[in-house]
Amino acid sequence: MRAAPRRSIEKSNAQFQKALKRLPLGVASTFRYWGDDRTIYVDHGKGGRIWDIDGNGYVDYRLGYGPAILGYADERVDAAARRGMEVGGVFALSTERELAVADRIAKMVPGVDLVRYSNSGTEAVMAALRLARAHTGRDSYLLIEGAYHGLFDAAMWMANVEEWSQRGGGDPEVVAYSKGIPQELKTLAHLVPMNDLQRLEDTFKRHGNDMAAMLIEPIQGNCCGISASGDYVRLARKLCDQYGVLLIIDEVKTGFRVARGGVQSLHGVTPDICTFAKAMANGYPIAVVAGREEVMRTFRYGGAAHGGTYTAHSVSLAAAEECLRILDETPALETLAKYGENLKAGMSRILNRRGIVHSYAGHDSMFGLFFAEKAPDNYRDWKTSDYSFYDQMAYHLHDLGVICEPDSREPWFMCEAHDASCLEDTLVAFETAVDMTLEHFEAEKRA
Repeated sequence: MRAAPRRSIEKSNAQFQKALKRLPLGVASTFRYWGDDRTIYVDHGKGGRIWDIDGNGYVDYRLGYGPAILGYADERVDAAARRGMEVGGVFALSTERELAVADRIAKMVPGVDLVRYSNSGTEAVMAALRLARAHTGRDSYLLIEGAYHGLFDAAMWMANVEEWSQRGGGDPEVVAYSKGIPQELKTLAHLVPMNDLQRLEDTFKRHGNDMAAMLIEPIQGNCCGISASGDYVRLARKLCDQYGVLLIIDEVKTGFRVARGGVQSLHGVTPDICTFAKAMANGYPIAVVAGREEVMRTFRYGGAAHGGTYTAHSVSLAAAEECLRILDETPALETLAKYGENLKAGMSRILNRRGIVHSYAGHDSMFGLFFAEKAPDNYRDWKTSDYSFYDQMAYHLHDLGVICEPDSREPWFMCEAHDASCLEDTLVAFETAVDMTLEHFEAEKRA
């Protein structure tokens, strides 16, 4: 068996021990903790690569979970952000650029009439659900199993597939995926499997008259890029219209990434409300709630409350203005999607030579890799599948200088700055990681 690649993260490990004294798990977000001896600390990023404090370089396919759509430290966006600094920050008043950015979004996304700003995807979806409740006068809502809509209580419900037996019939229990979520909220959340048209229709028949909203990620950004079929999204639109439910398409990850008009434009379906965040300012913190005028006007005194001290910060607005201009007026989206297509083709050549069955889900700009003949199209099928090969391969990829999510939940994200050298380095590392993973499981069999 070949020797494991040599990568020293001695400085990161030392930083972790120091950080533990002041930060839970030594990090600012639970998802940045990769283990007591595997958590890395970044020194800087540029283009499609990052470097840790030990000096190790990586081709990065997490990209902060998608925001760095043009690449790290993009000179065009950073120059715009510096101009935004000259404005002065926040004033608890408005600036002209708010309208300029809103006009750009309305130009790019069919069906967007009005826009409100937030600071993060979580805040945007929170506001969208509050808006839907205020507009309809209803409280309950529909979620898709495997979806991720941010870290707020109403959205943090999941199907407990791990303790569910298909043989017993019935659905998995709905559970919170964090401590501290009031159990009383569970009665308001209805969950359905992705792409099960009959179940969707049946759920609307039972609960549609009481629901304020249906939330959907047509490409699930925290579940391997599993995608809704066009028929499923169109049925969702039809049923929402039939029962007076507002359709919220969550484009926090897909927005301005899979298409200029978002994933909704690929399906030809116009939601009542949509949310955007990660890709719209190349990493500067900004998010958007947008939608049709009748609904959005519910943001008013005596209607749905919305605001925030740092909302529409001058730096983030300026960065968003330039980033959206680039995405709208240049071939950046085509460039990064082509890179994703080439990356998948290279991976497939390597896997095919070894007779390894595999498939992909999602979009060329954000795809999931599966070691199965057909990619799952719902959370239950993914959760009950064998993803051990992927998880082991990802472990090796990190040591070989390629950053992807340590498990198979998160898609691989592409950016405009990923270039031929990134592709070459990735495929060399990928081939080695695949072989090391094969050897790992062969050794396990012999043991």
